[in-house]
Amino acid sequence: MALSADDQLAIQQLYARYNHAIDSGDGAGWAACFTADGVFSSATGTFTGTEQLAGFGTTFAQRLKARHWTNNLVVDGDGVTAKGSCYLLLLRLTPGEQPPATILTTAIYRDELVNGASGWQFRKRTVVGDA
Repeated sequence: MALSADDQLAIQQLYARYNHAIDSGDGAGWAACFTADGVFSSATGTFTGTEQLAGFGTTFAQRLKARHWTNNLVVDGDGVTAKGSCYLLLLRLTPGEQPPATILTTAIYRDELVNGASGWQFRKRTVVGDA
């Protein structure tokens, strides 16, 4: 069975909540985008479980004022699990300077998602091609 339109919309909202949470330093909100045993992997390291994820989400915004921009989402699944991928453009914000933002990196997210009691969440999110 393919993903329903409701599932696709819920997954799009998950991707948006993820970006808003990490950019604002809401580590708990960012970690809530993952399952309790969720894994995030990038050039900065691998973080597993709610505590590690929340810590990374909070400190990311303290270290770097940034804006995550994702697009070209492709997702396929059966309503219980899904695989997703999208492009990432990570901007470094420099308010008051010209230009006010610069491209920090581009990458691709490779995702494994699960639809559980909390709705759609990332089980595993890997950043591919980041510098």
